[in-house]
Amino acid sequence: MRRKGYATEMIRLALQECKKLGLTKVLMVCDKDNIGSAKSIQNNGGVLENEILEDGDIIQRYWIDLSNKNEN
Repeated sequence: MRRKGYATEMIRLALQECKKLGLTKVLMVCDKDNIGSAKSIQNNGGVLENEILEDGDIIQRYWIDLSNKNEN
């Protein structure tokens, strides 16, 4: 079921719930080699902050600003 937009939509719905809870910023992470997850995060406004080494894996840290997201 890859490349059908399901992950992007799941993140969008989760971000709606985060906004309902009053969050204005959300941190999402994924392995650097997980290109699909990175794209899904970026499609929802994720901005790469940095990459960290954790247990031998490179982890990408993305911030999503909810303060200007519409309620779709």
